[in-house]
Amino acid sequence: MAIQIKKILVPLDGSSNSFRGLDIAIHMARESHATITGLYVAGIVKPRTNDPITPLEKILLGNAQKIMKKAKLKAAKQGILFFDRVSYGDEGKRIVEVADKQNFDLIVIGSRGMSATKEIFLGSTSNYVLHKSKKPVLIVK
Repeated sequence: MAIQIKKILVPLDGSSNSFRGLDIAIHMARESHATITGLYVAGIVKPRTNDPITPLEKILLGNAQKIMKKAKLKAAKQGILFFDRVSYGDEGKRIVEVADKQNFDLIVIGSRGMSATKEIFLGSTSNYVLHKSKKPVLIVK
């Protein structure tokens, strides 16, 4: 039985590896008529709605906006419907939670992103997602 792919989650952090993941996801979406959701996870605690925006949050949200604009344009050039989403918290945990709660069919993630933490073969986030996700994961190097 083949897996039917209709919703692809692509975590994006602005790194070249995350955009390589997006390129693969775009190709797969064209083949299967799927949509893509780009997910940017700001590695901070979600602020309360009545709190003023901190300078760090402003920088992170501005960065997310630039990344998503670039990704949306890339997908649109290939005729792919692209949704963007920003979340807060631990990157790996949030990716797994969003994929599960929003019922994505596939996660396509770059092997190493912008994180300062380095592991031998995979980045810490992609390694976490690979081992903790109940959804299929494609890691792009």
